[in-house]
Amino acid sequence: MSDLKQIDVLGEKEVGILSESQLSHSDDDSQILEWTAAEEKALVRKTDFIIMPLLMLGFFSLQVDRGNIANALTDNFLADVGITQFQFNIGQQLLSAGIVILEIPSNLLLFQFGPTIWIGSQIMVWGFIATFQAFIKGKGLGPYLTTRLLLGLCEAGFIPAGLYTITKWYKREETAKRFAIFFIGMMASAASTGLIAFGILRMRGICGLSGWQWIFLIEGMFTVLVGATFLSFFPHSPGNPVSLLKYRYFSERESQLILRRVLLDDPTKSETRKHIPWSEVKAVLTNWTLIPHILLILCCMSPIQAIGNYGPLLIISFGFDKLKSNAMGTIGAWLMLLGNVLFGFLADRFGVRGPLVLLVVTIFTAMVLANRFLVESHDGNLRFAFLTLAVAFSAAWHPIHGAWIALNARSAGQRSITMAVFIMAANLAGVIGGQMFQAEDAPLYKTGWAAIVGLVAVGLLSAIVANLQYVFLNRRQAKDGEKRFLYSH
Repeated sequence: MSDLKQIDVLGEKEVGILSESQLSHSDDDSQILEWTAAEEKALVRKTDFIIMPLLMLGFFSLQVDRGNIANALTDNFLADVGITQFQFNIGQQLLSAGIVILEIPSNLLLFQFGPTIWIGSQIMVWGFIATFQAFIKGKGLGPYLTTRLLLGLCEAGFIPAGLYTITKWYKREETAKRFAIFFIGMMASAASTGLIAFGILRMRGICGLSGWQWIFLIEGMFTVLVGATFLSFFPHSPGNPVSLLKYRYFSERESQLILRRVLLDDPTKSETRKHIPWSEVKAVLTNWTLIPHILLILCCMSPIQAIGNYGPLLIISFGFDKLKSNAMGTIGAWLMLLGNVLFGFLADRFGVRGPLVLLVVTIFTAMVLANRFLVESHDGNLRFAFLTLAVAFSAAWHPIHGAWIALNARSAGQRSITMAVFIMAANLAGVIGGQMFQAEDAPLYKTGWAAIVGLVAVGLLSAIVANLQYVFLNRRQAKDGEKRFLYSH
């Protein structure tokens, strides 16, 4: 990118210069756009209020429709549908498998249609499928498995699409915090669905429906409304910040400023192609530096699926009330939300991601060890406390891990596919975690907790390797005089 020139910093004024080839909506090469630090800060704040709430709302609805089945389990879901616990686990695995199958194709379509059309349409479609789950009562295994698979297929690509969209609107030093904010949508959902279920389950019997049927009906239609809202109001792109309803969020100057500040930070974001060449897909799939990251995700995200599905049932086994267990299970998720915000802020504030990932994974390892050691304890309060702490640290590392991986992608296309692989690994972990708790192992789940400890230990080792590999690679680059691309860590 030879047209890219150095930013001059004069007190609080920054002068950015980009050529026409680097802007989708550009003026003459000789024209210089000047802005102050205060103006840029105000623009970033405005972008936050326009972009992040809609993405967070989409993530909130995704987690609602993916995770509310755990609350359904406390309302005779298995008996009402006519399936066993083993068959229930298979359905959860199919959901994760569906996401994995279409993760990369979905991101290829994202490039073709853009985030407004593609993400908004996705949300509406899976919202309808989530709603239709209310009508599988008494239908047996086939409809249950079909709806879970379809839900996974339609949800595929949403998370990496959201992460990729964030990278197009923000500078690299701003992404970890925004990734963390994006994941607030998921974590807020995990923290509130139990509370919502505590109320909705009391509707059992109204119109002849079970409580879990009302959960699927109400929360599914909420998702459909979220999809319609996203389609109507999300701006097309930084260069064309106009919604489908033809509302323009930024002035021409603001739009140019967004583009220039982002491209000065990372010129690869100037790409405006509507497809990703196979060479970039291949580059990601053969990138060996991703191996420890993928192992970390597979090993440390698998327990989240198991704990998420059976959290309320575990709390019941500690001696707590069935309905209250849904509300109590949200405490760990609220703590995880706070940790997510804190670690995202620290990552951008100090410019480090890997060490923070390692720190949180280490704490998570200690918490799952405690849960394994306490499986035979008769102290229900103590077991609940450590289960809550395990949930709190289970995924607080995940958003900054995503930002860490995204920063090491070498082009916009590779960044999109890398985010797809990132989420594919998380959902493969869901396939693994889906069968971790078996009926014959209940209610203590000794074998299940032992498996969780083993997996998380391997994940911790992978986090260490992931950190060390970039230290080694950067030292080798420095030794060879290679300064064009230094790995982020």
